[in-house]
Amino acid sequence: MAYINTRTGSDPGSKSAQMFERAQAGYGYLPNMVKAFSHRPEVMEAWNVLLGSIKSGMDMRRYELVTMAAAKELRSSYCMLAHGSVLLHGHFTAPELQAVVEDAEGSLLDEKDRAIMRFAAKVVRDATSITAADVDGLRTHHISDPEIFDIAAAASARCFFSKILDALGVEPDGVYHEIEPKLKRALVVGRAIDTGHDMAQSG
Repeated sequence: MAYINTRTGSDPGSKSAQMFERAQAGYGYLPNMVKAFSHRPEVMEAWNVLLGSIKSGMDMRRYELVTMAAAKELRSSYCMLAHGSVLLHGHFTAPELQAVVEDAEGSLLDEKDRAIMRFAAKVVRDATSITAADVDGLRTHHISDPEIFDIAAAASARCFFSKILDALGVEPDGVYHEIEPKLKRALVVGRAIDTGHDMAQSG
């Protein structure tokens, strides 16, 4: 599940126990990513605050597309699977999302979506290579400067979360095996999905 030992039996009332309880209530199980923060629950708390502030100014679909573009560039299976799952609820069917991930012709993305995702990927790949022309390119799609900030912030923040999970060897949760097989293969761009995690166990 991870290269470090994780604590799941914390004292009731501790920050770790509270974090586990919230995650269990929200997901219906205790995700591997939450276990990875068991030694530093205050970091997860700060991450959630940062993420909430970034998302507050963004349309959810755009946030998820930016995050997917960043996660793909980072080769983060966990984030691809997690955020792909979000997009499957009310935004894309499995074949449609697969076309988005594979950048296939005929996907439901318009040129504005594609420009946003290209910019997000470039932020991750090499932010120093971004030029004024890249930003002006977003403006041609009537994307405002505050929106450009939000896109850059969402992509940059993903670097922190994806990299800390992969650096610690955290595997995507076994629940993602339930995703349609062809889409699942497209979303697994790095670490394989956990094969030993019992979803009935809270840890």
